[in-house]
Amino acid sequence: MFTKFNTIRNTIFLDPNSDKEYNIPKNEKVNIILSPSLYWVKKVSLPVKYARDAKRLIPSLFEETLPLGTYRYYVYKSGDEFYIFAYEDKVLLDALSKANISHVNIVNLHFAQSEMKNLKGVVHVNDEQNLYVKEGLVILVPSSWSKENEELNLYNLTLSKHKVALQQYAHIVESSTIYKMIAILSVIIILIFGEYLITIQKTKEIVMFKDEVFSKYDLKPTILQNKSMLIEYESIHEKQTKLREYIAYMLAFKLQDKERLSKLILKNNTLTAEFINISEKTHIQIKDYFTANQMKFTLDIKDGILKVGIDL
Repeated sequence: MFTKFNTIRNTIFLDPNSDKEYNIPKNEKVNIILSPSLYWVKKVSLPVKYARDAKRLIPSLFEETLPLGTYRYYVYKSGDEFYIFAYEDKVLLDALSKANISHVNIVNLHFAQSEMKNLKGVVHVNDEQNLYVKEGLVILVPSSWSKENEELNLYNLTLSKHKVALQQYAHIVESSTIYKMIAILSVIIILIFGEYLITIQKTKEIVMFKDEVFSKYDLKPTILQNKSMLIEYESIHEKQTKLREYIAYMLAFKLQDKERLSKLILKNNTLTAEFINISEKTHIQIKDYFTANQMKFTLDIKDGILKVGIDL
């Protein structure tokens, strides 16, 4: 029922068994009073003083009453007694959707128990049910119980401070699960941040080490220059390795008594060895040795002097 309300804000009684639909402008805000069919309520006496202490006990007080579901709880104190409530966000969302009410238009949600506890007589809310107050509890009774009932009038109703907020997705994931997910995500974020700090520190150390290496070995500032220098050094290393091998070959020859190695000369990438007093037999042995090892060489013998040239 979309009644004629005060100039500040409209109030709607939300009942899932009503066929009423509302067309509320996007910029208009309304308060919602929840029908007793949308929540569970008990009036209890508890050995605690404050509502915040009583709220911890609510789940156990409803334990044998509620069907399976994802419930949220509310409590307020009136005199020496507590009114405790259990409700499901999904049930409220479904009822709002059926009545064509968007959650963006809602200011507060109130229970009929807290707002209509002083109701007098029987009040009509839908074709099958009426509102009625019995022993301090606002309940729904069949319409057939009383033929004399009044229409619901919210025009002069002043709402109490007792209200609940709608958690739109609470019915999908339980609050405890959400808290666990938040805790896990927090740990992951901390680990990632710690890894990030370690990476930054390692990067700084690598940069410092790189600078030390570049300075120590007189490296060039660019990779291209260093690659070029590496190729040059590899070529030098290869030539020096060959040079040592070839010198070892020269020194390893078995010469006769008067035969000997007199000179080793390196010029223009050519190693030249000069042997003196070389016989024809030794000449042939040296030639066969270099040929067998597939080496590029030249031989020149004159007056017993043998010159062997090897390209590096």
